[in-house]
Amino acid sequence: MKAIWNNTVIAESNSTIIIENNHYFPPSSVNSAFLKPSETTTVCPWKGEASYYTIKVNEDINKNAAWYYPNPKEKASDIKDYVAFWKGVSITE
Repeated sequence: MKAIWNNTVIAESNSTIIIENNHYFPPSSVNSAFLKPSETTTVCPWKGEASYYTIKVNEDINKNAAWYYPNPKEKASDIKDYVAFWKGVSITE
């Protein structure tokens, strides 16, 4: 699977984990050069607190377009630090 935004591959992996129709990419498969930490957090009742990244490709910015769980609840421990995308990021094979 590939996560593509602004014609740029942000992440690529054959071992994503699918939860609630979202592909979570292993941390090692994500090009962190395109991710900037965000102050934004949200809470999922069963996964825990999510942290966000803003994607920056060239001068284009997609605010809070990626999220991950740095300290997930036990039921979601398999996606610790895995990154998922939304807000116009295409997930393709």
